[in-house]
Amino acid sequence: MNCNTYHIFFRNLANPLKINIIAALKEKKSSVSDLSKKLKIEQSKLSHALSSLRSCNLVLVNQKGKERIYSLNKKTIIPILNIIDKHKCTYCAGCKR
Repeated sequence: MNCNTYHIFFRNLANPLKINIIAALKEKKSSVSDLSKKLKIEQSKLSHALSSLRSCNLVLVNQKGKERIYSLNKKTIIPILNIIDKHKCTYCAGCKR
């Protein structure tokens, strides 16, 4: 068991800005510009957070012309988010179904 891996992974999920990015990308793929407008955050701060999310492959990027389009890793992060939602509604107080 590599505890450092868990720390890095969960640190990404514990950061409010990164969670907001993940939530926005769960709705639809977006560019930094679109995310910046939606989240009302400056692009440099957003790019730094995206870099961290990319380092764990939670977020993927595709080049579309001059624009980079960000999306969630559908193989891993989407199932993890679904498990978290199910866990919350099953075991945590205050879940609205």
